[in-house]
Amino acid sequence: MKSRGFTLIEVMMSMVILAGSILVLAQAWSTNSLRLRKSQLMNNVATLLERKMVEVEAQYRSKPIGEIPEEEKGDFGKKYPQYSWRLESQDFTMPDISQALISDNGASDMLLTMVRQTSEFISKSVKEVTVVVIVKTASKSLEYSLTTYFVDYNQSIGLGGGGG
Repeated sequence: MKSRGFTLIEVMMSMVILAGSILVLAQAWSTNSLRLRKSQLMNNVATLLERKMVEVEAQYRSKPIGEIPEEEKGDFGKKYPQYSWRLESQDFTMPDISQALISDNGASDMLLTMVRQTSEFISKSVKEVTVVVIVKTASKSLEYSLTTYFVDYNQSIGLGGGGG
């Protein structure tokens, strides 16, 4: 007897193979789509962080650090409706290294005075500025930040003994 068609088993097996292939392709497509959206989000965040930090640096570069606000907020306009930004600044606190000097080799009073004055000068002359980009997605809000330090080179060095 000659066979001119496919048996039911052959048709069923081919359908199972086809369905499995379609499921694998759909999963791969979904994963790639999620990765593409995440990479677009990260690219936008990096671009917006860089753009805002450049604006802040240009705005406050030649001004005294006292003019930098402690907090400022805004958005990126209609082109990026789910993105906003926040600027935060705080005085820089120089760590106290005099204790390390004392414990290592018993530093002299003159060295300790110089270290304290230098720490005080740096604390008055440096301000830490952080720019935060906030992304509002459907399920949550994500924050990405970038920090820089502004230095006021016109700050006077207060030396003991009347120097300035």
